[in-house]
Amino acid sequence: MASIFNSLHIGYSGLKAAQVGIDTTGHNIANAETEGYTRQRVVTAAATPINITPGARGNGVSITEIVRVFDSFVNNRYSAAAQNKEYSDTLKKNLLELSTYFPDIDNVGIKEDLKNYFDLWQSLASNPSNTAVKVALAQQAQTLTQHISKTQARIEALQRSTDDQLLVNVEEVNRIGAQIAELNRSIDVAESDGVSNANDLRDQREMLSMSLNKLIGATVFSGNLQTNMPVDSNIATKTGSYTIQVGGFNIVDGSFFHPIGIDAKSNAGQFNDIYYERQDGVQFPFADKITGGKIGALIELRGSLISSDGTFKDGFLQETMNTFNVFSKGLIEATNNLYAQTATDSMQSNALSFGDTQTLLSTDENFKAGTFDLVAYDINGNEVARRSITINTSTVIANASATNLMSDGVTPNSITQQLQAQKDDTGDNNALNDIDDMITATFAKPSNIFTLSMKGNYASAGFTFSIEDHGTNFAGVTGVNRFFDGNSAKNIELSAPLQKNASAIRAFKAPSVGENQTALDMVQLQFSSFDFKEGYNKSISTTIYGYFDLAVTRVGTRTNSVIASNDTITAQFNAIKQEHDSISKVSIDEEMANLIRYQTSYGAAAKVITTIDQMMVTLLGIKQ
Repeated sequence: MASIFNSLHIGYSGLKAAQVGIDTTGHNIANAETEGYTRQRVVTAAATPINITPGARGNGVSITEIVRVFDSFVNNRYSAAAQNKEYSDTLKKNLLELSTYFPDIDNVGIKEDLKNYFDLWQSLASNPSNTAVKVALAQQAQTLTQHISKTQARIEALQRSTDDQLLVNVEEVNRIGAQIAELNRSIDVAESDGVSNANDLRDQREMLSMSLNKLIGATVFSGNLQTNMPVDSNIATKTGSYTIQVGGFNIVDGSFFHPIGIDAKSNAGQFNDIYYERQDGVQFPFADKITGGKIGALIELRGSLISSDGTFKDGFLQETMNTFNVFSKGLIEATNNLYAQTATDSMQSNALSFGDTQTLLSTDENFKAGTFDLVAYDINGNEVARRSITINTSTVIANASATNLMSDGVTPNSITQQLQAQKDDTGDNNALNDIDDMITATFAKPSNIFTLSMKGNYASAGFTFSIEDHGTNFAGVTGVNRFFDGNSAKNIELSAPLQKNASAIRAFKAPSVGENQTALDMVQLQFSSFDFKEGYNKSISTTIYGYFDLAVTRVGTRTNSVIASNDTITAQFNAIKQEHDSISKVSIDEEMANLIRYQTSYGAAAKVITTIDQMMVTLLGIKQ
């Protein structure tokens, strides 16, 4: 039956409930600015009543639990928005950096260098023998090529920077993943009694999961969803198992953690290659599976699939470098293809990337079917012989092995065989003064260098020769008589002999005084369309300026698109964050009101105990 002591217990339960309420409110206030903290509420219920006549009598208050005011649905949206914002912010930051490498406004940049370069060819056409103009042209050509090379180097450095950032952030993912697995273990222990809520531990886990999501776009899978409508309509918390996946692979599975592997020694480029290692030791390529968060953005910029040569098959920075390489190679080949028409007594190609038995049109190089002419001039610049060389689907550059083609080891459709064939190039029925008598062709192995040279007696007599192309791009690809060295944006430069002696620049086509046809053709080159080869059987036909504008426009368009998207994503993030904070973040005003409420409750409970105490004094006084 109920007694006066039970009444004293009722007052005590009120004191205890108010005390826990004050403690919780104080805890909320103390953590008002703690990142990731979720406000907590004390849940109370009437204690089990005492059943006596005429009915159940109240037995005070009991504290059932202390819960977080946390909504999983809102938190999931907040986490997704944070991931998108981190992804977008990373893209925006790096693309803004990239766009500064192309300041082609206000007469600054590579395009202006190109204009000045072609203007000096125009000056040379007006003064084909002027050494000062040749020196100025050489200097401008070096300025242009150095600007191209430095721009490419800066893009490559940005790619390396994203790779370095990737390493740091993957290590951070592994650190956070290990912490979450440890927290899962601690939460399981703390909540093993089925009553307690590890609120602060759960807050730490949610904050780490948010950080993981920002970094790598992780997906969290947890147990059953529970609500607590009587306490707060915003409470919707998942309990039970806790698994985190990235790209379909589990990196956190309860209290177990599977680190993401990263290795920079397995590829020629020494880039950080990301992999997932199964428990049996099998490794899976992993970079292309990561599409979210900061790491996803870095991979999209840097690239995910590493080729055997150490470059990437994808990635926007790699695509930009590839496009810049195509532009540079197109400029080199177009210039060299024209410069080959300037007469000289010897021509030597670059080290070719293909062998003498590989058909030219089957290579990755920008050869075209058609013809080019070898033209011989005497010492006075008069044309004395001309031979047309054909390139078709069966043309190789030199002589093939006997096992591959003819038993005599000579390929009839090779460049060298067409040069060696006995023909009457002069039309005078003299078999001793044709192209095959004047010019010799050799292909050296293993250097893969193709050489054309005027034979001794003709060279000593002052004879020279040139190549006039009719669409094959043979001289441009091979670089047999070149103005530019190199084959990419990284190594483009004025040819070494012209760097040493700028006065050797030739404006003529035929070696005669005042002749300026090559210089005029170089001026016209800036307005001519030709093929920029972007891959096997893939090319774009446009002008030099046109392709450069295309390369720059790709960067500008992507940057503007990311900036516009970032504005939208940031606005969405701010709106969802405000909703999340309104539910879970501590409100000082609300906590102060609760503090006053609990203080009043505590005072009232104390008054109950004081009253019971007086009753007990009265009761004891009766005995006297």
